[in-house]
Amino acid sequence: MQRSIADLLAHHDVFNGLPPDDLALIAGCGQNTVVAAGTYLFREGDPADTFFVLREGRVAMEVFVPDRGPLVVDTAEQGEIVGVSWLFPPYRWQFDGRVVEPVRAIRLDGACLRGKCEADPRLGFELMKRFAAIMQRRMRSARLRLVDLYGGAHAR
Repeated sequence: MQRSIADLLAHHDVFNGLPPDDLALIAGCGQNTVVAAGTYLFREGDPADTFFVLREGRVAMEVFVPDRGPLVVDTAEQGEIVGVSWLFPPYRWQFDGRVVEPVRAIRLDGACLRGKCEADPRLGFELMKRFAAIMQRRMRSARLRLVDLYGGAHAR
């Protein structure tokens, strides 16, 4: 049985517990997508007008370091959200997002969802709280990667 985008979102940690009307609004900005390994979902500096709810696969968030090439800052796997830059002006990607393992995801139009959040500040605040938790986890993960990369001697 094929489930709707609203049903899929309802079972995701970030959207779990939202009222059905909110899920329907959010789902109206979404579409299912499949992306092959090696493909970039987004590139640093490009407009950030989407985000992805990963149903399968893995995505590496990378920064390009001169003389070293791409450096993985974090990874996202099944069940995670990729992309928070759609929430904050100037709405530009801060990293590259490279598909490491083939991805099946719900691609959500960030501009569409921003408009709905501006029209319904209650929904906007609720999503902001939920996405802030994602950012906090990602910052913790990036910090641990940096400690591993540069050694713990100077870490507090």
